[in-house]
Formats: sequence, C-alpha cells, structure tokens
Amino acid sequence: MKSSFRIKVLPYFSFVILSINVFHYMMAQPKGYNYDESKVPDYQLPLLLRADSGKKISSRDEWKSIRRPEILHHLEQEVYGKNEIPLEQIKVQTSLIESGDTEYGTRKQYRIVFSSKYKEVVLNALVYLPKTIKKPVPLFLGLNFRGNHTVSPDKEIIITKAWVRPGKGIINNCATEDGRGTSSSRWDIQQILSNDYGLVTAYYGEIDPDFDDNFKNGIYELLGSNRKQKPDSGGSIDAWAWGLSRLVDFIHTQPAFDKNRIIVLGHSRLGKTALWAGAKDQRIALVISNNSGCGGAAISRRCFGETIKRINTSFPHWFCKNYSKYNDQEDKCIVDQHSLLSLIAPRPLYVASASEDLWADPYGEYLSIKETIKVYQLYGYKFDKYWSEDIEHKVNPGTSYTGKIGYHLRKGKHDVTSWDWEKFIQFAEYNFSKLN
Repeated sequence: MKSSFRIKVLPYFSFVILSINVFHYMMAQPKGYNYDESKVPDYQLPLLLRADSGKKISSRDEWKSIRRPEILHHLEQEVYGKNEIPLEQIKVQTSLIESGDTEYGTRKQYRIVFSSKYKEVVLNALVYLPKTIKKPVPLFLGLNFRGNHTVSPDKEIIITKAWVRPGKGIINNCATEDGRGTSSSRWDIQQILSNDYGLVTAYYGEIDPDFDDNFKNGIYELLGSNRKQKPDSGGSIDAWAWGLSRLVDFIHTQPAFDKNRIIVLGHSRLGKTALWAGAKDQRIALVISNNSGCGGAAISRRCFGETIKRINTSFPHWFCKNYSKYNDQEDKCIVDQHSLLSLIAPRPLYVASASEDLWADPYGEYLSIKETIKVYQLYGYKFDKYWSEDIEHKVNPGTSYTGKIGYHLRKGKHDVTSWDWEKFIQFAEYNFSKLN
C-alpha cells in the first residue's frame, strides 16, 4: 500500500521534539543522513497478503502454505542469504565446565564444540537459573557483544579467546580482565532471575567475528577453504542466527528449561539477528527486537537514518551480496522489513525503540510492526485503537503497549536498560500466562 502514514508522522515528531532537546537529538546521529520526516520519499510497501502470483491471501492456511514460504525465500535470496552449513555433517559435543552459586541464582558455563572434517569451532554458553526451580522455567536467549565476562563482573566467568571489536577492556582485539561487567547494565540478571526466568547468552564473535574477512573464520570454517561465496550465501547475521538456533538445540537438552517458552532477544545488529532467527526457527516462542533499525524492524523504504547503502558499505559482511543491489534503490527490493516481522506470526512479537535513536528510525520501526498486524489478524487476533490507521500515532516516550504484539518507545539513546527489561518481562508474562 502507498504510505498514507506520512501525513501522520509530523504530529508524532512534533510531540517528541517538544520533549527532547533538538540540538542534542541531532548531534547524537551521524551527519549527512535524513532525519527530516518531510523528506521521507513516497513509497509503496510490498503487500504481505498478496502472493507473487497475484493471489490474495485470505486465510491462515494460505499464509502458511503459500505466502510465508515466498517471503522467507525472498529474504534468504535478497537480504540475509542462505545458510550452507550441513547440520548432518557437523558433530556437536557439549560439556559443563563450571558451576556455582551467585547472589541471585545459579551460574553454569558450558562448552559447545562444533566440528566438521575441516575445522572445530567452540562456543561458550553462559547460563543463569533462578535460585528455586519448582518446574522448568522460561528463559531469555540472547547473544552479547564482547564476551560472556562483560555480562557480569563475576570473576568466575570465562573470558573469550575470540576476536573482539574495540572497546573498554579490549586490547588488540583481545578481551582482558578490565572488561568484566562492562555490559552488565544491559543484562539485568537480578530482574530476570527474580521473576523466575532463566538466561542463556553467548558471545556472537565466537560464532562469526564481526569484521569483513570474506567468511574465512567462525562457523564458516566448518565448510572448509574451498567454499565459494555466492550472491545469496549467508552473511554474518545469518551465521549469528544459526548460532542462536544451535543454542536452542542446547536448551532442548536441559531439563531445567521450559522448551515451549524460549524468548530470543537482541539489541542493534543482534536485534536484526533475533528477528531473522525467530523467522526461521519456529521453536522460538517469543521474539524481542531492541533498537534494530535498518535491516531489522525499521522500514528501509523510508530512507530515514541508517540506509541500506550505508549499512552495506560499513558492514559488507552482515548481509548477502545480493543486498547491495538495493543501495540507493530501496524501492526495488521485493521485500521490506515488515516482511521479516510477518514471519514471526502468530507467535508474540515485541519491538522496542528509543526516542533519541533516530539512526535506527523509531517511527519506521513502529510503522513496520503496524503493517505486521494484518498477518496476525489472519489468526484471529484483534487489536485495539492503539494500532488503528484512523488515528495519529501519539506514542508518548516512556509508555508501552502489550498484547500479542508489543511495542514501546523508551526515552533515551541506543541502549538496553532495566526499564526495557521490565517491559520485556511484562510482555512475556502476559503472553505466557495464556499458555497455562
């Protein structure tokens, strides 16, 4: 449909601008990109409920058998790429290497080894469980940015030996003791465990290092040196999503976890990853994307903040090579990010934005999830006037919406906070209570 949303944008942002210092708002974003709603081009989104043949999709059965497979194929072909790792040829060995009690629960550390005839890849999984477990617990599963040891200052947590992007506690791309707990503010372990949820996390760089190495390291080493990169071969986001699915495999072997209540969440590029993993792996019960922006939840055709060209230039390894065809040609792509969100249906989906994170286009994230409602309605879910197209979007920063689809616009910057975690847990509680 042609974007009728543009006429509704200005009231929303006039409200936000009244709430936030404009100078600070803009200075926090990279220069040379559009942050002006009046300059968002007219665009037409690919129709979710119309098959490639032109057939109108009017039932959940038609969605599942016709349209969903089409969209998944297009996203594999044009955006994220196809995973080429033959699971049947990969040997997996898991071992518990450390366990101990913490202030809020039990900590366990596992070593997961993936091996092929070419290479061995090691993934370290950090697990937290509540103090008292009367029955299998639901859990949050997410990758971290700089190693498990950054999630908590706990000195027992193993420091990764993998390549790490520059940051605090990183010397020559190697993690050090100084990095312990540096990301703890993004992982509210106390709040998670006190609400009787578990946590499983692993360092994404152990799955695939986050730099353009022509896919010679990480899990792609399992394919050997003769692998030929094709235009639709999976990139790093697809690799990280593959890693999340292997962690789901691991969770299914652990009796302490509720296999039917696995929540995958991610922030920023790992928010993109969480969405792609959730789209492909339907064992994931609930998906949370936090500030995922371009290539995540935000509509690319808006050309607001980060663009396809910028992301492909800065991070050419994230997506498949075909995605570069849409540099400055967003409207040519057969899918957009609402297409990705639609593949989560009918499972609960939560998209979180931040008011000062214009680079990630919070309004574009909202519009994307709003489009996705059409697919959820095929499954009989109803949505109130918050999502109605006949009212202006007036989400007040600091408020949230919880239902089968959830959303919030947090005050502040590109980050994950305890307030975010509070909303994530509330959303999970609302949806999981209906499974009882």
